[in-house]
Amino acid sequence: MPPIAGRPVTGGAGPYAWDAHPAAWVVVAAGVVAVVVGHRRLEARRPVPVPWTRPERVQFAGACVAAAVALTWPLADLAAHWSLLALVIQRLLLVLAVPSLLLYGLPFEVVRWLTRPAPVDTVLDWVRRPAVAVVWVTVTMVGLLTIPPVEAMASSSAARGAIDLLVVVTGSVLWLPVVGRVPGPLHLQPWGRFGYLVVQAVVPAFLSFLYIFARRPLYPTFRGAHRVFGLAPLNDQQLSGFVSKLSMLAVLLSVGAVVLTRAHRLDEEAGGGEPLVWADVERELERADRRQRKGRRAPDAPPPEVGPAAPDGSD
Repeated sequence: MPPIAGRPVTGGAGPYAWDAHPAAWVVVAAGVVAVVVGHRRLEARRPVPVPWTRPERVQFAGACVAAAVALTWPLADLAAHWSLLALVIQRLLLVLAVPSLLLYGLPFEVVRWLTRPAPVDTVLDWVRRPAVAVVWVTVTMVGLLTIPPVEAMASSSAARGAIDLLVVVTGSVLWLPVVGRVPGPLHLQPWGRFGYLVVQAVVPAFLSFLYIFARRPLYPTFRGAHRVFGLAPLNDQQLSGFVSKLSMLAVLLSVGAVVLTRAHRLDEEAGGGEPLVWADVERELERADRRQRKGRRAPDAPPPEVGPAAPDGSD
């Protein structure tokens, strides 16, 4: 049985004690089945189906593998009860790897179907704004690394599942302004996307400096860190800061460089920016239609109130 936060491990259980994590495996397997079945049904409805390409299938499989690694033994147990470094590695997988691979790897028909409902489309269009995305990612990632959520993860599997889901959602928000697979024109130009990635690489990870320069361990939960990697809790915390900061910089700046390189190649080949596909136009037409219907349903402004007329008929 996993240890409770802040309590010594008893009964011979150690950081690598086996835990099957059946709930995590069920969630991953159910997600795979839902995507495969949903894609086949949506493809059967269209006169000209959009294929699920091999690169997309590979990236979707990569997302599933990354999710399984992050949410099951041993990393999930180490992250919940033993090591801040393990928690940072888990969060990096759930923020950087899983959402980006999902956004690129899901069948486009599934992406279009999932994002078509008006409330979903409205929220996505809002969080794709760079300023909103930076604030969301910073507040959420820093907030979830404060002591109360970390303690809750150690003591409650339900809290752990909810926090993991929120981290994946936050990672999706991080990538939405960059990834163009969600229908609707992407307003950021290549240099704007690169600048956005630079900001995301620097601002949300400022907590890393606190880990690096703190003179004492910040989390009672991880006081047994020496049993995982042979590191004292303070050294585990300092290494966590370096891993977090360097990983965010390396991944996001590398993606930014790819964005600029791809944009330069498109400029040379097509003499312009990224092409606008029919799905983008269709989504914009749907948004315009919703705005028009909303305008028609809006009640007319009430007439101005008129006071009682004077007895002689004068104003």
